[in-house]
Amino acid sequence: MNKSAKVRVNIRGVDYTIVSDDNEEYILSIGNEIDKKLTQMIESNSKISTTTAAVLCALSYCDESRKSGENADNLRSQVKDYLEDSSRSRVEAEDARREIDRLKRELQTLRARLAELDER
Repeated sequence: MNKSAKVRVNIRGVDYTIVSDDNEEYILSIGNEIDKKLTQMIESNSKISTTTAAVLCALSYCDESRKSGENADNLRSQVKDYLEDSSRSRVEAEDARREIDRLKRELQTLRARLAELDER
């Protein structure tokens, strides 16, 4: 289990202390990403407040998170389907191998009988 650590991040000139089990580098990278996104939003529209930019940023990240989760669910479903298809194919291939072996034995038996008939 990871040890909780306090990490100080600066977003738009305000320091925030984050307590997390994640490593400091990761937390700082998230803080930097948020700071850059908020700065871009505010610089692109001087009338937008930091609070409004933060809400829009949160909405954007929430949207991305949900879509990523849905994509992950779809991929898991596809992988599950592929594994089931693969399993079915393996069973069918094994059945086919057994049938081939049975037919080979039957062919050998018939050839042996034919050879006996030819000898008479």
